Formats: sequence, structure tokens, C-alpha cells
Amino acid sequence: MPGTEPHPPKTETFDLAAGVNVDPKGVARAVEEFRAEAFGLYLARPAPGRAQFHYLESWLLPGLGLRVTDFWFTPGHERDQDFYLDVVRVDRTDGRWRSTDLYLDIALRQRRGLRVLDGDELLAAVAAGLLDPETGAEALDIACATVEGLARHGYDLDAWLATLGVTLTWRRRRAHPDRARNPPIG
Repeated sequence: MPGTEPHPPKTETFDLAAGVNVDPKGVARAVEEFRAEAFGLYLARPAPGRAQFHYLESWLLPGLGLRVTDFWFTPGHERDQDFYLDVVRVDRTDGRWRSTDLYLDIALRQRRGLRVLDGDELLAAVAAGLLDPETGAEALDIACATVEGLARHGYDLDAWLATLGVTLTWRRRRAHPDRARNPPIG
């Protein structure tokens, strides 16, 4: 695609025994909390060296093909989103979870709307042979099902996931429910 430089899918490892999250560049980051549930894996960790955010909480949801993240933005770097959903493939072996990013993302504005992002990256990766067409189609199916589910439930992540038997819990939202939402920009 013009203007889009294709890159291989990014992978991350979540090593519960070692208590680390190894990012796509191979950097191991200490995780403060891992919690495995029947439907997925929760992690909470600081984000040292990141200007845009200083902490993150994520849920890997293998059955839905999603990683749901709540970024704790640094003042001045806030975004008009409450959750960031990555379309992913998740594999589990020997206490390690591994996610492969399938390019498409959804920025959710809780109860207000959403934006689907990085379609150009997905198309460029498939065109360059970095992702097979079947996996590209799977990514599109996951994104469409997610958008449809969220839209049917008024863009309320909790309401949609409850219909699927999934209940996510968050540190920040539990401690400060009135301040959890990132303020609108502009």
C-alpha cells in the first residue's frame, strides 16, 4: 500500500513464572500482577521509558482474539479513548502466553463510539506476504465481530463482554471509578 511500510507481526511473551512481559523488541518488563482466569490473562505493569503513558493494564482474551488495554496516560499525552483493543492471536504453553498482533486495532470511547485503526497495515502485511490471506481474513472477522458486539451494546465494553461470560476487573477503575476515563481531547 502506498505510504505504508509493511512490518512482520509483532509478538509479545507473558511469562507468569518469571513475572515478566517481553515486548516485541525483546525487552523484558517486570509485571506487578498476572491473573489467569478461564477466559483470559490479566497483567498490570509500569511502562518505564514511555513518554505517552506510565502504566498499563491489559487482558488477553484468546477466545475473542483480543487484547484489551487501559493505558494510564501521562498528563499532556491523553487520548480520547478509554480502552485500546488489539486484534491478536494468543497461544499458551508451559506457563507462557504469547500474543501475535494481527495489525487491526480499535480505540474505544466507552459508551460513545469507536475507531478501527491500522487497516492499511493489515493490507500491506498481506500484500507483502508477511501474513497469509486466511489470517488477514480472520483479523477482519474478529474486528467486525467486535465492532458489531460493541455497537449492539451501546459501545459499553462491560455490557458486551458480560453477554459472553467475561468480566474484566481493573486496578485503576476499581480504585478511582470517577477518574478512570481519559478526558476528551480538544
